[in-house]
Order: sequence, then C-alpha cells, then structure tokens
Amino acid sequence: MLTWIDWLMILGYFGVLAGVVVFSLRRNKIESGEDLFLGGRSVGWLAIGASIFAANIGSEHLIGLAGSGAVAGLSQSHWEFHAWVLVMMSWVFLPFYYNSGVSTMPEFLERRFGAKARWILSLVSLAAYVLTKISVTVFAGALFFEVMMPEVQLTIGGTVVSSFWIGAVATVLLAGIYSSIGGLSAVVYTDLVQTGIILLGTMSVTGFALYHLGHSGVALPDGQTAQGICDGWQVLKATIKSTGNVEQFGLWHSLSHKAFPWLGVVVASATIGVWYWCTDQFIIQRTLAAKNMTNARRGAIWGGFLKLAPVFLFLVPGMLGFALHHNHVVINGAAFAIPLKEGGALNGDTVFPTLVQTLLPVGFRGLVVAGMIAALMSSLASLFNSVSTLFTVDVYQKLKPETSQKKLVVIGRTTTIVMTALGLLWLPIMKAISGGGLYQYIQSVQAFLAPPIVAVFLTGLLWKRMNLRGACWGLGLGFILGMAKLAANAIWGTPTEAAFIQDFYFSGILLVTSFIIVIVASLTAPAPDYEHLNGLNFSCLSPEYKKANRESWNWIDVVASIFVVGCVIAAYAYFWTWLD
Repeated sequence: MLTWIDWLMILGYFGVLAGVVVFSLRRNKIESGEDLFLGGRSVGWLAIGASIFAANIGSEHLIGLAGSGAVAGLSQSHWEFHAWVLVMMSWVFLPFYYNSGVSTMPEFLERRFGAKARWILSLVSLAAYVLTKISVTVFAGALFFEVMMPEVQLTIGGTVVSSFWIGAVATVLLAGIYSSIGGLSAVVYTDLVQTGIILLGTMSVTGFALYHLGHSGVALPDGQTAQGICDGWQVLKATIKSTGNVEQFGLWHSLSHKAFPWLGVVVASATIGVWYWCTDQFIIQRTLAAKNMTNARRGAIWGGFLKLAPVFLFLVPGMLGFALHHNHVVINGAAFAIPLKEGGALNGDTVFPTLVQTLLPVGFRGLVVAGMIAALMSSLASLFNSVSTLFTVDVYQKLKPETSQKKLVVIGRTTTIVMTALGLLWLPIMKAISGGGLYQYIQSVQAFLAPPIVAVFLTGLLWKRMNLRGACWGLGLGFILGMAKLAANAIWGTPTEAAFIQDFYFSGILLVTSFIIVIVASLTAPAPDYEHLNGLNFSCLSPEYKKANRESWNWIDVVASIFVVGCVIAAYAYFWTWLD
C-alpha cells in the first residue's frame, strides 16, 4: 500500500515533468515537421545520451528483465552488455545518417537504394513497433500498477475497473499528450530528468535487497553467517550453488540448451543489437536531433556507457529476489515470497513489483513507483514520436508531397493519438500470450525481425555494388520468413528438441539467408550509379566528406569509446566465472 508520502513523491514527479515540457515548448516552438520530429536539431550530447537510455529502459526492463534474473539468472544479460554496439553506431553508422540530413531510417534507404526500399522498411518498422515495443511497454506498465496499487479501482456502470486498466490508460494518455504537444524536444528533455529518477529508484531496490539478504543470518561457505550488507552478494552466490542452479544462473549455456544455447544467443543478441542500436528509428532519431555531428557522436557514446547499467539495476535485483524467496528472509515480520504460477514455478513478471512493495520503506516506495512511471512514459513518448515521424515523413508526405509544414504537424499529432489507441487495444492479446516472460517474448520476436534489416544496412554501407533489387528482396523476403517463424511459434509453440530451429538459432540462420538474398538479388540487376553514393557507402566517400568527418571528433571521443568497450570486457570477465 502506498502512503501519502509516496503519493506526494509521485505527484512531485508529475510536477517536474510538466515543468520540463513547458520549458521545452518555450525553448523550441513547434512550427514545422523538423521541430516536432527532430527538436529543431538543437539538442546537446548529455540530453541525447540520457534520452537513448531512458527510451530503451522501459517498463519491460523493470518487469521483464528482473523476472528473467529471478528465473534464468544472467541468461538475458548478453542483450544488455551490448554497449559496444552503440560505440560502433557512433563511429560507423551515425556519420552516414547525420551528414545525409535525413529524418528517418527509411529515408536513408531511399537515398541509398530507391523509393521501394523506403516503403518496405517503413511498413516493417510500423508493424514491429506494434508487435514489440508499444504492446510490451504498455502491458508491463499495467502489470506493475496491478501489483503495486491493487486498491486503485473504479466502478463504472456496475463494472469494476482494476488498477491494471486504470494505470495503462492513464500513462498512455499522458505520454501521448506530452509527446504530441511538445514533440521530440519535450521527449528528450523529460528523458534527461527521468534518467535520474530511474537510476535513483532502481538503485534503492538493489541496495535494500542486498541489505536484507546480507542481514538474513544465512550460513556462508566459510562457516560465517551473513550479518552485513556486503555479505548480501555472497549469500546470493551461495544460494545459487546450494539450489543446484549454477548452470541455470550462469552467463553461458550449452549448445543444446532449450532456451539459451550460447552460439544462438551470441549471434541473435549481436544481430538484435545492431538492428536496434544502429538502424532503428526509435534510437537513431535522438542522435539526428543533435546540434552537430560531434554532439551526435558523444551522445551515442554517453548512451553506451549508461547502457551498462540495466544488468546491475534490473537483472541483479531479480536474482536477489530469488535468493530472498528461497531463504524465506523475514522482512517486516513476514517471509519474503514471490507469487507462483500454476505448477509452482516463480512468476518472474511479478518479482520487481514484489521487491518494491516488500523491501522499501515509506518514501522510497513512492520514488521507485515514480521511476517506474518515468520508465513507462519515457519509452511510450519516444515510441509515439518515432512512429509519428515514420508515418508522417515516410508514408503521408510521400503520398502527398505538397503538404504544408503546419499540416504535417497536425498529421504527426493525429498519428500519436491513433498509436495510443492501438497500444491499448493490443493489451488483451498481450495478456494472453506473454506467459513465457515479457523480456523473452520481446527478444524472440525481435530475433525474427532484425536479421534482414541488419543485412540490408550493413551490406549497403560496405558493398557499393548492392542495389535496389537486393534491398527490396532482402527486406521483403526476410520479413516474410521471420513472420512465418513467428506464426509457427504461435500455432505449434517454440520448438525444444530440434535445436537448429530454436528461436535464437533461427535468428542466425535468417541473418545468413538474408545476406545471401541481398547479394544474389543485387547481382541479377545492374550496378548503381557510384557517383551518387558519396556519403552513403564507405567505398564512395569524397576527400571533402572524409575531412569533415575527421574534424567532428578528437581524443575525448576516442578515450570515451575505449572506456565503454573496456567496461563491457570487464563485466564479461567478472560474470564469466563469478559462480566458480
């Protein structure tokens, strides 16, 4: 139950949010499509990096990643350790995007290949947003409200409306309002504030979980008993070993593992990482709003550093929740217990709300709920703005190129309203199909969507011979194959015995297949005009382009990039053998 102090914290969050939106509106008036979708290209690197982090860290992380930690340990951490992909994006992909002056990723494909490629990617991206990002974010947020605020109910015409629906509708509407009114500028600057709230809130959960576990009195391997916060981590490791879950909670799994075979995970997570961080409108749009290329690159690198946090702020608390549950640690007079599914298995998607509700004292609970709302609203606002941009720029404006800038702003805001409605309509479906865990659901679906897009973008940048036919066949046929796999899973379930068609193995197969399709299809059509590929392909860069790009970075960017990659290596090095 939330106290009046907790509610005061939450109301304070909304007050700050309103103030930031007003500030952004005064700073950047919405008079054109560029103002609405790219913040007038006036954003600094600090806000860009924070926006990348806040946009990525949605409620599916707090709910899904923590749940995965409690059920499968570090299995999902590979997707979060890909901060190096953001570094690669800042140096390899971003200069092409930013210097070309495009507003969307489909627009960049049109510059490189032709209009058909733009249409295909636009439609695929819009479908992907509904299937993954919007649906999962809304559902996870609604689930959090259902667990945290069961007392919040409304009775309409004799029908009781639960906190699940009240929370979902309220946050979706609020996110839709401020993203449609303030545009990307409002989204980015609210994300800067919300990043701090998210970090403070989730750090408090981790800290209190370690405190209670460390003072639990559980016996440690050296014969001592846990009696300090520093012992909490040792209790976690001892619990995993004593329950025989070392292989389950470890970083790597065998090739025959039903859910996370190491080779499939490495290929699938890297593929999804390149797609999400290097080619997806949802992320790239923030960098395109930068004042200049220097700020765009540094924002991406800063976002890469922040990307390392989720494992420690979301997944680790889930593992700590498992240890608290197994050891029946008494908190406030009652043993900590995670709700169970039918059959006795832990309900992973309830772990984080249970930690918040059980561990945190008055005030801190309100802070975390505010952080949860911040994560939900920042992701939704970013999604609505990106979808609005894709539809308005790549669909509506292509069909009606004579449309005025003011009309484009109206269309963009209308699109946000429509996507808000679609997100709410998808909730009952998500409630029925998310039994395997939210985070695993979203990664599995993305494993089918990402490979063809990655193949097209990478080949297009590295191989000047690639043409429109290769791009269209790669995107179109690759998407069909991915959706066929998704349909097969929905009808027959995820295969567990035939490892070569396991979800993450399939992602690798589809990636190789997509590369082959792109290359073969390109060779069956004439080569493109290389003179028009300056700034669109590595082999066709003019001396002037290379000089301008070189002037956009210095030793600070190099050192920061090395530091981020070093942190990734250090994290892998520790968790590789942490249970030995």
